Amino acid sequence: MAYKNRGETMKAVEVRNLSFRYRNSKEKVLDNLCLSVEEGETIAISGQSGSGKSTLCGCICGLIPRVLPGEFSGDVHLFNKDIQDMNMAEVVSTVGIIFQNPSTQLFSPTIEDELAFGPENLLVEKDQIERRMDRILKTIQMEEYRYENPNNLSGGQQQLIAIASVLMHEPKIIICDEIMSWMDERGKQIIRNLLRKLKDEKKTIIIADHDMENFKSADRLLKVKDGQIY
Repeated sequence: MAYKNRGETMKAVEVRNLSFRYRNSKEKVLDNLCLSVEEGETIAISGQSGSGKSTLCGCICGLIPRVLPGEFSGDVHLFNKDIQDMNMAEVVSTVGIIFQNPSTQLFSPTIEDELAFGPENLLVEKDQIERRMDRILKTIQMEEYRYENPNNLSGGQQQLIAIASVLMHEPKIIICDEIMSWMDERGKQIIRNLLRKLKDEKKTIIIADHDMENFKSADRLLKVKDGQIY
């Protein structure tokens, strides 16, 4: 077991010599990329469309290569543990990812069912699920929609529920992949306030985006280009 010295910050994410090429692609999206993120740090990752931001996020949360296959090499460690050695319950309790398109994450008939689904499958106690749900819905200002069908919500409201469904697992690392795309200005402000709150709670946050306005809470700004981090 690894111990931290007093005052020492643990690495929440350690990416070493990461390369990835999608199936049927000639070019590597990531090429020997290295990245280190401290526990409790908020980093912003910018880059042009197709630069590899989303691919990097997929590697950090374990979707690549488990779900999205391709030619993968290198190491991804979360809190000093190789993500390839973690089971799914460990992964979702450690890192959560919120995608650009909320419809890819919502599938239950009501918001309550949607938010309860993940924790129920991880055998979280019912009263604990209720407490989490009450707190999160209040934070994102969606309490009144608790029994609504997600399909009846606007795109921005769906994104807020997608965010809530990830936070229900209480992950230590939260990845935001272009999550402002569907939001009006009010929704963006709710998310920015939420990110500040999570930062105050010492969560590790990775924000991948192209809009500099969404990087204000970041401790560091990085850029993906030519398969590398700069």
